[in-house]
Formats: sequence, C-alpha cells, structure tokens
Amino acid sequence: MKPIFTGTHGNCHIQGFAVDDKKHMIYYSFTTKLVKSTLDGEIVGSVDGLTGHLGCIDFCRADGRVYGSLEYKNDVIGRGIRSALGVNKGTEDGFYIAIFDVDKIDRMHMDAEADGIMTAVYLHDVVADYKGQGQNQVPHRYGCSGIDGTAFGPIPGDVEGRHHLFVSYGIYGDTAREDNDHQVLLCFDTENWKAYEQPLSQSDMHHSGPERAGQRFFVYTGNTTYGVQNLEYDAHTNYYFMAVYRGQKAAFPNYDLYAVDAKKAPVTQPLRGLRETGAVLSLASPGQYHEASGVHGWRFPYGSTGLYARGNGQYLISQNQVARTGQCSFIYSYVFDEKRGFVLDI
Repeated sequence: MKPIFTGTHGNCHIQGFAVDDKKHMIYYSFTTKLVKSTLDGEIVGSVDGLTGHLGCIDFCRADGRVYGSLEYKNDVIGRGIRSALGVNKGTEDGFYIAIFDVDKIDRMHMDAEADGIMTAVYLHDVVADYKGQGQNQVPHRYGCSGIDGTAFGPIPGDVEGRHHLFVSYGIYGDTAREDNDHQVLLCFDTENWKAYEQPLSQSDMHHSGPERAGQRFFVYTGNTTYGVQNLEYDAHTNYYFMAVYRGQKAAFPNYDLYAVDAKKAPVTQPLRGLRETGAVLSLASPGQYHEASGVHGWRFPYGSTGLYARGNGQYLISQNQVARTGQCSFIYSYVFDEKRGFVLDI
C-alpha cells in the first residue's frame, strides 16, 4: 500500500488519526485543528480555532462522528501551544471529549466554535485528579497531566459486548515519585451523552458532563512520559494497544508500545506504589518480558502520533515529519508481529 501523505499543517505535530473505512475517509488531529481527507490523500477540509490540545482521536461507528481528547491547562504544554498560536491569554484548566460532526466538514479553516461542527463533554474525574494530590501531598493524583488516548471498544472480559469510550490519562514523567506507575483508563457509556454535549466557548468554558466515569481501570507499565499517547482497540487480536513516549525510571523496561488483553476481565487488587485498590487490567503476554517488573511490551518507534487497527490484521501507523512548510506525516500500512510489535506490510 502506498503511504498516505497528510499534507502540511502548521507548527504543531500530528497527535493521532481516525478512519472511516466505509466512507473511505481519514481524519487527522494536528493539536489545534482537525483535518479531513480521503484515504487517497485528497484534503477535504479542516476545523481550526482550537487553543487547547486536541490529542488522540477515534471514529465512532455507532454515530459516525469523531471523538477526541481536548485539554486546556496552564502547564508547559498549554503555554507552549498558546505561544505557538500567538495567544497570550491563559485559560482555566479543563478537560473534555471533543465530538466532531465530520460530515459537515466541507472546506478548509472552518471554525470550531462558530460553524456548528464541534460539541464537547466535560470530564469531572480528570479535572479532580489533575487538581488533586498524589501520595505524600505531591501535585496531581496518579501523576495526572490530563488526557490523551481515546478508543472505542468492549469492556475487558466481555469482547462481544457493546463498545464504550475509553480515555487514558496523560501522566507526568516524574521519576521521583512512586504513585505514577500505572496507566489510568476511564470508561464511559456515550449512548446518552447528547444530554451533556454543548458547543464549547473557549472564553467561557462549560462544565457539562458526567460526574464520574462508569469505570476506572489501571494498567501497570511503569511510568511513561505523558501517559498513553495513542490508544486503539483491535478486534483482530482483542488487544488495546497503547503507544507511549518512553518513561525514564530505571526499574522498568520503558517500552514504546504496550497492549492490554481485552479477553481478560479486570482484577480488583492493591495497586503497586499506591495505598489503595483498583480494577487492574492484564498486559498481553506476547512481546518482550521484563522479569524484574513483570511488564510485557515492545520496542517500536512509531504509533505515538497515530495508530489505527482495521480489525482484519492490518494497521495504519503514523510516521511524523517536519517539512519546510510545516508539520506533516506519512501513514504506512503494517501487520502485527507478536515478537517485534509491528512490521511494514510490504
């Protein structure tokens, strides 16, 4: 398969992409904008005007819309995005799922606020953990830096069940604490989210959303730098793939890629490094095994800027680039190898 070129799109790199195979469309998150293209590489339009961080996105087959993590915060990431946009005014800390009616995208530079394309749902859990305290009164419960990875899939242990939205925490890469060694996944039933959805005014942000997630899961990987960058459910393997930026703790293998085995139900147990219990998901056993930590994973350099499972053993994975005219990416076809992770589909 010939790689798909995203086109060049400004100063902010690609965060992820979503695919509607039925309509032959692909959608790219370039941090402050959503871009719509055909799978042949023809750009159809874009949604611009975001001053927050649009991260990993996923296509919902149930309603034909694209869902993505959207962060507004005043840490180094938030300040960096506003600086790149030339926006001097700060904002309140807020975390949302942005929902795009992608069928309405028909031209470039449509406005996220004014053109009736995007609504947003506020995530109270994330705000509480971001503003809360971890153990020993350090900032940010679980090391929460916000959210990034998003994926629709079944609840682990029930792969034939209805799909829910899974949202992964960003986790600060702090090597001096021990309470940030789990990936945290929130699970939401979005079937009745219309009651929460509202257009988002970035100058007066709403707080309309569920008071808490339906379920909260933990995955023990060791600390990673900013948590799960891309989360993707694969119906072929029944894995939730988690592509990350490597962690820095010497006690862990610090892989680039992990996978949750969705065939296995969560187990409620004490959380390592934390004085609490939680519902722990199992890492898939293929790949490399780090005996000292008990962690499985792969060393694979791509996926953190986009990973899509077609459900038939084929995968599309982003390899981001920087051109003279702006940030871009090539999307290549891969197959999964249990030992190596992913290999190019030649």
